[in-house]
Amino acid sequence: MRRVLMMERTKISRNEVVWGPLSLNLSKSVEEFMKRLAFVLIGVFILTITCLGQTIEDRSRSTIGYISSSGTVENRSRSTIGYIGDNGTVENSRRSTIGYINKNGTVENASRSTIGYINSNGTIENSSRSTIGYVNSNGTVENSSRSTIGYAQGVKMEHAAAFFFFFFKPDK
Repeated sequence: MRRVLMMERTKISRNEVVWGPLSLNLSKSVEEFMKRLAFVLIGVFILTITCLGQTIEDRSRSTIGYISSSGTVENRSRSTIGYIGDNGTVENSRRSTIGYINKNGTVENASRSTIGYINSNGTIENSSRSTIGYVNSNGTVENSSRSTIGYAQGVKMEHAAAFFFFFFKPDK
């Protein structure tokens, strides 16, 4: 003879269902789902912002370019004009090497001749060690006279210096 175990479904409270030895609290499940959904949406938002890149602006706050977290450099029209690699290699849009930013702050052209320096305090110097500008910690970019020439908020100091002073000089 076969025995069939029947489970009885009983409603205990508005949000809890018990079915034999199993119970489910619906309010906790919905709450957990909403928390997970919120984390996913926040993650997608952060990823979107990161992929779009940080904006480079001129002195009047007009957008003149973008630099993504991966080092892709774009002009105001979002056309790729170059790349800055994690290893400091600077390339043009055709992926030809046009220079290097060394870990010690020395900036070199494609022939490995020194063309400038990026100091840890934000001072930018040419190959003769004359100051040509500054990249401040708040993202403001200044010329040697301390006049603001642009903004690169949230952009790595080395990338902002490469954009404004060495490899991707903005149109005047």
